[in-house]
Amino acid sequence: MNAVIKAIGLQKSYGGQRVVDGLDLSIRKGECFGLLGPNGAGKTTTLRMLLGLIEPDAGTALLLDLPVPQAAREARIRVGVVPQMDNLDPDFTVAENLLVYGRYFGLHDREIEARIPSLLEFASLTSKRDAKVPTLSGGMKRRLTLARALVNDPDVIFLDEPTTGLDPQARHLIWQRLRELTQQGKTLLLTTHFMDEAERLCHRLAVMDNGRLISEGSPRQLIDSNIEPQVVEVFGETSAQWAGEHAANYAQRFEVSGESVFCYVRDAQPLVEHLQAQSALRYLHRPANLEDVFLKLTGREMRE
Repeated sequence: MNAVIKAIGLQKSYGGQRVVDGLDLSIRKGECFGLLGPNGAGKTTTLRMLLGLIEPDAGTALLLDLPVPQAAREARIRVGVVPQMDNLDPDFTVAENLLVYGRYFGLHDREIEARIPSLLEFASLTSKRDAKVPTLSGGMKRRLTLARALVNDPDVIFLDEPTTGLDPQARHLIWQRLRELTQQGKTLLLTTHFMDEAERLCHRLAVMDNGRLISEGSPRQLIDSNIEPQVVEVFGETSAQWAGEHAANYAQRFEVSGESVFCYVRDAQPLVEHLQAQSALRYLHRPANLEDVFLKLTGREMRE
């Protein structure tokens, strides 16, 4: 299938520091593609280059078969953007925000007004049509920002951490709406720090760190190829001491983080039976997930 977003050898430096370092990406029509990485990995710079907002130092970016930034204006007519921070106009109502934004794409007011009811229904905001933005909850504002990104009926939608700061109900509603968009054939490029979100929504993922792509594939492929299938988390004041004495006997790999020990195993039964006899320790046995992969590839240390 032809790629609707393509990066070939993208590079970008600021102040002598390479922020994006030879990045290759190919995103197909109708898929939700996740771009993951810790703070400072180069995700936002990559998005800005793919949107044609900044020019790469080297490499090529294509958006809907158009070179960007050279033809960014033409490409972005068919693109929607959900920024990390809501930038709705507080002086306008919900409907007015959609109307004014649609004008940026050269749409006539009559055409935009015809689309507003379906956009409000999509965002579950029909009853808030005439409400001013400051009266909306955080979840409502986020859904309005998503609806606004669809006002031009885009083929491609860029979403930069779309559910940050939302409660679980709002997150699940936005997840449902994003699935509906891919079912309609829209292409989504998503950045998120929520690994469960990426695992639920994305057909394929790329993990970035220090400006480089370090792993790519479907969520299941990344889990199967990078991590042991089972995880046993061990908790307690004596967990570090226990790990030093016993973890290597049961786990293929283990990590100590504070009062927690993460044991990565192929067969958890011997370890679980051992822990059941350790009254001073608690444990949680679960399947490996995308967060385990992310932490293995990028480390557990804090990034500023």
